[in-house]
Amino acid sequence: MSSVQGGQQVGIIIVTSLATFISGFILGVWSINGYIISPAVREERRRFHGDPIESEESDIDEDDTTLDHAPSWSNGIQADQKQGLRASALASAAEPKVLGQPNEECKLVLVVRTDLGMTKGKIAAQCSHATLACYKALARHPAKSQEASILSRWERLGQAKIAVQIKSEEDMLELRRKARNAGLTAEVIHDAGRTQIEAGSMTVLGVGPAPKSAVDQITSHLKLL
Repeated sequence: MSSVQGGQQVGIIIVTSLATFISGFILGVWSINGYIISPAVREERRRFHGDPIESEESDIDEDDTTLDHAPSWSNGIQADQKQGLRASALASAAEPKVLGQPNEECKLVLVVRTDLGMTKGKIAAQCSHATLACYKALARHPAKSQEASILSRWERLGQAKIAVQIKSEEDMLELRRKARNAGLTAEVIHDAGRTQIEAGSMTVLGVGPAPKSAVDQITSHLKLL
C-alpha cells in the first residue's frame, strides 16, 4: 500500500513539474515577443501618449552607447536595414555650404516625436540609433572634407547631444527638409516595429553634428525633451 502511495506522489510531482515548466516557457515566449507588458510600463506609455509635453530639462550625453537593434559598423547601409535601422540617405547634390566658424563648438540635436507615446527606454534606444546614423553619414565623407572636419571637431569638443520634442511626422519631415537645404546632416530613424509602435514609424530625427549657430537656425524653436 505504501509503495502505491509513493508512486502516486512521484507521479503528482512529475506532472506538477512539467506543468510549471511548460507554463513558464509559454510566459517567457510571450514576454520576449511583447505580448505581456507590465502594469508600470503600460501606465508609463499611457501617460506619455496623453501628455506629450515633456520636462524642461536638457539631456546632454558625452558617452552615448547603442542599444537594441544596433547597426553594424562594418557592413554599411544593408546591415542597418536588416537590423531595423533605416536611416534615410542624403539626397542633395547641391554645392556644399560653409557652416559656422572654424573653431565653433559643434552639437547634435535629437528631435523626438512625442505623439507616439514611446517610453523612456524606447526613446533612449531610438536616440542612440539616430546618433550613430548621423555619425556614419558624416564619416563616409573624404578625410579632408568639411564634413570630416566637423565630425572631428564634435568628437574633440565633447560630443554635445541635446534632445528636443516634436509633435508629428509631418513636422519632422519639414524640419529634415530645412536642415538638408541648409547643408546639415539630417537622418530620420524608422522603427522596426518589434516592441511598442508600428513598423516603419519615424521616431527620431538627428540634426548634425554641426556648428551650434547652424543647428540653432533649424531647431532653436523646439522645446527641450
